[in-house]
This record gives sequence, C-alpha cells and structure tokens, in this order.
Amino acid sequence: MKLYNLGKVPWEESQLIYHALAHMGEEALCLVSPNSPYVCIGFHQDVEQEVDLDFCRQNQIPVFRREVGGGAVYLDGNQLFFQLILHHDNPVAPKRIEAFYKKFLQPIIDVHQRIGLSVNYKPVNDLIIDNRKISGTGAGEIEESIVFVGNLILDFDYAMMSRVLKIPDEKFRDKVKQTIEENLSTIQRELQPSEFEQLDESGLNQMMAEEFQKLLGPMIAVQKEEIPSAKIAEVKTSMLNDAWLFQRGRRKKERVVKVRSGLEVVQRVYKTSGGLIRAAFVIAENKYTDIDISGDFFCFPKHAIGHLVAMLENCPRENLANLITEFYQKEKFEIPGVSIADWLAVFKL
Repeated sequence: MKLYNLGKVPWEESQLIYHALAHMGEEALCLVSPNSPYVCIGFHQDVEQEVDLDFCRQNQIPVFRREVGGGAVYLDGNQLFFQLILHHDNPVAPKRIEAFYKKFLQPIIDVHQRIGLSVNYKPVNDLIIDNRKISGTGAGEIEESIVFVGNLILDFDYAMMSRVLKIPDEKFRDKVKQTIEENLSTIQRELQPSEFEQLDESGLNQMMAEEFQKLLGPMIAVQKEEIPSAKIAEVKTSMLNDAWLFQRGRRKKERVVKVRSGLEVVQRVYKTSGGLIRAAFVIAENKYTDIDISGDFFCFPKHAIGHLVAMLENCPRENLANLITEFYQKEKFEIPGVSIADWLAVFKL
C-alpha cells in the first residue's frame, strides 16, 4: 500500500486525488489539506437545496460534489484529511459498515490520545469528546474500491459553515450556528493554548501515518512528483463541471400541489437517525411516479437508492409497504439509521 503524505495541496486536489486512486484501483492512504476553502456536498445531495450558491459565488468559494455520502460541509486548511482507499475484496475491511468504521477510526482515536484528548467512538461513524463530535468521517464505494475519508479538526469556522448553507432566514441561521458550536468541537478548543501551539500539520500527519500502519502494515511513501497527475486530470474533467454538480436538478420548497383530481406533486423532507431524506414524487391515479431521492444519508452501495426508486416507479399506494419491505429483504445494501418505517413516512400522504 502507498502513502501519499502531501500536506497542503490545491483545494480541488484534496478531493480529486482519492477519487483518482479509487478509479485506478490503487490502495493507498492520503494525508492532505486544502490550501484554500471550499464547500463539499455528499453524493446524494441536491446542491441547490443545500448550499447558498450566490453567497459562494460572491465570495469565490468553490463547491464540489464527492462520490461519498454524507452532508454539505465547509472545508479549509484547518482540517487535516485522511483518505484510505482499499480494494473492495481486501480481507482487512469488515463487510458490515459499523464494524468497518469502528476498526478504521481506531487510528484516529489513537492520534487524539497521543495529543492528550480522550476521544470515543460512537456508532455509526462519529468520534466524540464529552458528547461533542470532533471528527467528520464517511465511507463509500467508487468503482471496485472502498474509500474512507475523515479529518482532524484543528479549528473550525462555525460562522462560515452556517453562512454557506441554504438557510431560509437569519434567525434560523443563528440557531444553526449555535447548534454547530455546541455540538462540534476542535482540537484547539479541547487543548490548552500551550499544548495546541506545540502541534503542527507535519507532526499530526506523521502520527496518522504511524497509527494507520500499525493497523495495515508498512506503507511505501510516495513523493509529490509521483502523484498520478494524468488520472487526476481525467477525473477533474468529469467532476469539476456543472453537469456533475447540479445533477439532482432544481427543487422547490416542501409542499403538496394538487394539479387535478388524481394528480398531485409532492415534496417532503424527513429526518431519520441516519440523516435527512428529501423526496420529490408524483401521485398519478393512485400510483407513485417521477420519484427523486436525495439527502445526507449514507448508502452502500450508493446505487441501491436508484434500485429503490426503480422498484417504486408506478407502484400503487396500497403496495408501498410491501414493496419497501421486499426491497429490505432481497437487496444487498446498507443505509445506516434509515428503516422501513422511515421510508413509509417519507412517501405517506
């Protein structure tokens, strides 16, 4: 396995490198951080619903859609990323998602321990300190690879995070900012100033490299000039464009519009323990059609949501529960924290 300990890189490279390696089928650990801020949204999200695009354009903050699930987040150089790419059939990777997270978050727990912070794992994919989240992580499948990404959060711009999100009013924005501040901590907040001043990016990256190698064995260090630039350029062409970013299309506010008797257009937002689900669909002559699902949940494999949509297309309302139950019984997938009852709540009238 290769080790890409790269430190500061251009913002787009901080995302493109692990996508490129995954598409190449190359196993590696990447340690990077962006040299400028940007917003990153999850694979299943609708960028126009989640991000204040006008604000981002005015402030020259790029927006990127990754191939890994989860929610929209503001990223900058105060967050040090670890990106682990493994072959799908690598026996070191547990098949169950919770077991996977628990195993591969242990090196990051150990890094926090080494700098004096007692951090604990909380299912499904959180690291917490005194009941506050202190690391953001996610996993997904890209081609034949499993990608596990996360960060060490040195500091966090809570105000900017609340500002880049698509929020209906300033009162609610203040509440979002307050909630994030109360429930997301940072290394700087948890350490004494004298302790924090002793840390640097190079040293923390070295700690992450050491802890992951305890778990995965020795790695071959790769120099910057050995980065697969041709593949990164290829991935850049496909991912840094509007077709990729806006692929979910425009959605209006949640509502039910009765077009005529027997024809209604519905949009609904539903919060589950596994994340937020946004659904838009049409009820035509008592059947579901034109279904679109997005949100900040995780789904493994990511294409399983497409299978669910296909199964429900033209489904009579009275068959909804049976079809969703059948989907959970027959399909091989995991959507942590999202149950059959949640999907029934999403599609109910």
